[in-house]
Amino acid sequence: MLKIIKHLPDNVLGISAEGKITGSDYETVLIPAVEQKMKTHKKIRMLYHLGSQFTGFDLAAMLDDTKIGMKYFSAWDRVALVTDHEWINTFARFFGHMFPCEFQTFKNAELDEAKKWIEA
Repeated sequence: MLKIIKHLPDNVLGISAEGKITGSDYETVLIPAVEQKMKTHKKIRMLYHLGSQFTGFDLAAMLDDTKIGMKYFSAWDRVALVTDHEWINTFARFFGHMFPCEFQTFKNAELDEAKKWIEA
């Protein structure tokens, strides 16, 4: 399940993921939230928190993630990924240098630090 993280600056989209994330989660929560932010901002920042109960993505979610990343490729200003899943952090760091934005990974215990970084 995806949920919007509240109380962030208007140019920051915060998403929290718990359980298994599906294509439906992307289509009903993430994609509409990104499109809404893009109506009022040329560049947006994203805080993506994969919480302690996160168990993975289904294939549709992975495809939607790729689509949204490519569709708004130049719209990302900063992206913070927060997770204790080391394989996800490793994968993200490997591909993060390909995005034309600042990208940083954090552990779940560093969520407050990630919020400060994304807001700075």
